[in-house]
Amino acid sequence: MSAPTTPADLVILGGGSGGYAAALRAAELGMSVVLIERDKVGGTCLHRGCIPTKALLHTAEVADNAREGEQFGVKSTLSGIDMDGVNAYKDGVISKNHKGLQGLIKSRGINYVSGEGRLVSPTAVQVGDQTFEGKHVLLATGSYARSLPGIEIDGTKVITSDHALKLDRVPTSAIILGGGVIGCEFASAWKSFGVDVTIVEGLPHLVPLEDESSSKLLERAFRRRKIDFSLGSRVAGVQTTADGVKVSLENGKDYEAELVLVAVGRGPVSEGLGYEEAGVAMERGYVLVDEYCQTNVPTISAVGDLIPTLQLAHVGFGEGILVAERLAGLPVVPIDYAGVPRVTYSEPEVASVGLTEAQAKEKHGEVEVATYDLAGNGRAAILKTAGAVKLIRVAGNGSVVGVHMVGSRVGDMIAEAQLVYNWEALPEEVAQLIHPHPTLSEALGEAALVLAGKPLHAHS
Repeated sequence: MSAPTTPADLVILGGGSGGYAAALRAAELGMSVVLIERDKVGGTCLHRGCIPTKALLHTAEVADNAREGEQFGVKSTLSGIDMDGVNAYKDGVISKNHKGLQGLIKSRGINYVSGEGRLVSPTAVQVGDQTFEGKHVLLATGSYARSLPGIEIDGTKVITSDHALKLDRVPTSAIILGGGVIGCEFASAWKSFGVDVTIVEGLPHLVPLEDESSSKLLERAFRRRKIDFSLGSRVAGVQTTADGVKVSLENGKDYEAELVLVAVGRGPVSEGLGYEEAGVAMERGYVLVDEYCQTNVPTISAVGDLIPTLQLAHVGFGEGILVAERLAGLPVVPIDYAGVPRVTYSEPEVASVGLTEAQAKEKHGEVEVATYDLAGNGRAAILKTAGAVKLIRVAGNGSVVGVHMVGSRVGDMIAEAQLVYNWEALPEEVAQLIHPHPTLSEALGEAALVLAGKPLHAHS
């Protein structure tokens, strides 16, 4: 007897950011939708990524405020970090968001299926003894925390971000392998918790995908915070010891700590899910797609961390919406991935949109650059933060092609910057707009004034 089949317009495998965004938009456009998820709707972002990490970072900010209150005239002290309390707060944020998302999915009439799904044909996904047949299938199975060859994750002394978010104690010391976004965010939070932190990064700079000037500003800030880091250093081996872990580098240096966090990026979840058997083109585990998130199989699309685009939750949202609208017959525009805002939520934050200076020179030839130091910004002085806003324009009165920011809370300013980049604004046009005083956003306006040839609170 064949397994029972449930038909739908769209069958989605994976309920993370990309999958559930596609489900919500497709249902809104009148499609019948099946959304299949083996864990919890919301995926990595909600349960093991963006949301819990940023909750930890907010706790870290509160700890810093308590510790440093005296410099603001507040007699406060930090008596310790209660990890049970921290985890209760973090889990409460997750739970509230999870319930809200479940309610949204139910209200849109989406058929939510909890279980392990597998692609069994170009139009069908099987879950247990049930098959869901769709006019179209969307693959959105996300990513997992990668390790390095020869390093065994034991979940206790050698951990990934998944384990780090569930720690029931504050470690005395930690070595973080990887100085990208995840590594820098945990380094920042743990330092605020009182952990002795060392970052090991194989490339020459922290947050190596950012503009080099931003990396250098973050490195300077981390030195001030006494966060240790070793750059251009490759790991030779990791050994567990009686007291913790020993990390050996190829340059001969050794580091010892209570635990090691492996934060070397995330890989696609695609193995054993039937993708290749259905004829889907793949490379290094990633599903390959065109600019409309369409695979080589006409009835199959893919989004999110499963495809080789920026591994960001908001990119997943955008890709999921694009696929739903394309399937509904609406006109869609491919995503300009350079135009997607990127934020590292460390202290200080690093935020950017558009091209780095090196990329801009490679693409456009000559460029003009203005850097406005936050030392001249009143709000930055109030917050006691350091950093800068850097604007890059194409030489000869061209538009702004890159915005790079470092400082406390600059992630909240990148929304304006993305409009400047994506609407191809000229610095002269941005300079005409009046930014509220005193705010950090004035720094963006000041950088535009510099490029427009009429600096105010900056030396010409």
